[in-house]
Amino acid sequence: MPKSPAAKARSKRAGSQLTPGAIIDASLRIAARGSEDAFTVRRLGEELGADPTAIYRHFRDKDELLLSVADHMLGEALDAIPDGLGWKARIRALADASLAVALKYPVVGSAMASRTTRRSNEFRVVELILGAVREAGLEGSEAAVHYRMIGDTLLAYVGQQAAFLLFDADARAADDSAWNREYRLVDAQRFPYIAGLSGELAEVTDEQIFDATVEALISTVEKRAATPRGA
Repeated sequence: MPKSPAAKARSKRAGSQLTPGAIIDASLRIAARGSEDAFTVRRLGEELGADPTAIYRHFRDKDELLLSVADHMLGEALDAIPDGLGWKARIRALADASLAVALKYPVVGSAMASRTTRRSNEFRVVELILGAVREAGLEGSEAAVHYRMIGDTLLAYVGQQAAFLLFDADARAADDSAWNREYRLVDAQRFPYIAGLSGELAEVTDEQIFDATVEALISTVEKRAATPRGA
């Protein structure tokens, strides 16, 4: 069926206005709908009403697009962090904002767990964490190591949570119910610790795990900063 004049106008307008920013925004819209094809030129072409091959005029390949979209996502997280926070509050705010955007765009958040964007917003994240650990009292190699500890741990956790959302509903439900089913039925002779804490294990929430992880990171920095150098 031929396109209507309005549809042709939309297509022409979208193609003429195609920019890197418009492509990134389209990828994020697709990702926010829970789709895993936010980086395919076919799907992006449909979203933008443009020739899919036109995307390659702005991004060398799918990987360059992924890294650009991921860096934009990091910028969204950073923009949610208030000014004037102390170093501990900055780490907590970064953690909360990173998790929020990863769950908003799960296909991007899951991919970011093992990637480095090497772009401006990632540099801002690194600067924030380094500034926090320096403010806490760490210097030199210790500041570098503890920055990596915080950054890599947050990436791993938020990436895991984002990846979980990409499984179908039945798979997620089966995993979520395991603590109240299979883990409560383990052989107490073979797995005494699991059997002894099965009730408590079933009550643990994702929020508790995340908060405990972030506080452990902060406590580690505090403890190391309070330890005399060379000790």
